[in-house]
Amino acid sequence: MTRTTPPAAGAQPLRLVGADDRPMTWEQAIILYVKSLRAAGKSNATIVLYRHYLHVAADALPGSPWDVDAVALEDLLGSVEWGPSARKSLRTSVGGLYRWGRRRGYVAVDPAVDLPTVRVPKGRPRPAPEAVIADALVRADDRERRMIELGALAGLRAGEISRVHRLDLDGDMLLVHGKGGKERLVPLAHGDLLAAIAASDDWLFPNRLGGHLTPNHVSKLLSRLLPSPWTAHTLRHRFGTKAYAGTRDLLAVSQLLGHASTDTTLIYVQMPDDHLRSAVLAAATIGGVAPPGANDLEEATTPLAA
Repeated sequence: MTRTTPPAAGAQPLRLVGADDRPMTWEQAIILYVKSLRAAGKSNATIVLYRHYLHVAADALPGSPWDVDAVALEDLLGSVEWGPSARKSLRTSVGGLYRWGRRRGYVAVDPAVDLPTVRVPKGRPRPAPEAVIADALVRADDRERRMIELGALAGLRAGEISRVHRLDLDGDMLLVHGKGGKERLVPLAHGDLLAAIAASDDWLFPNRLGGHLTPNHVSKLLSRLLPSPWTAHTLRHRFGTKAYAGTRDLLAVSQLLGHASTDTTLIYVQMPDDHLRSAVLAAATIGGVAPPGANDLEEATTPLAA
């Protein structure tokens, strides 16, 4: 099967020529687009996500993707009964396909270019409670315990936990392979965790094929140990919250979590109560005179004498 030359602007969409002249199917387009994503160095997790949402679009919009117009795409975006994060991912995936298709000449006009922007509400910190983590540690086996520790004590994502390798350990510093191919160094303070990584053959969490467990497998194992609504990611929130409470250094916490911006870190860090009370007390005077009851708040922030 061969392809015709890409059409000029305004021409009909590219066709695959075989026994008959048939439009390119969604599956054929997705396969070619995935090759482009791999060539661009996109991570496997990103490719899996995009492919999932493109198959959702394919199921809803049969035929060729190059015959779909803007109205059909907007109807799809408005009809799915999902939260804003999932709808944004759908929009991003579809938009990427059509930008690629426009560059390749598969479609003359990008039907996704003017799709409405999906607003995602700003998240809030959701650190897993200490009692929940302690209970999970009691019930976990050795492998699961290491996963919990890497999330709660080092702030690693599920994907980062799955890729921990013995050769990434240098003293107490762990080289973490993060999202988008970014790497960072995270010091580990837990002796047993350090020893477990150093003693591993290669991957800390190997699979049966000689590689490492998938991020999804790690997430599932942790979800079985943690009661709803707590997840592997809330262990990471716990680390961010505790690290900030102990240092008040948002930049350091941001670097440990692998964030490009401290604005993202604020979503992970639950401000300590005493920090908030101190901020209120700093503003609790008018003309040098504290209003009635201000001393009660100050007493609440002062530790009791032993």
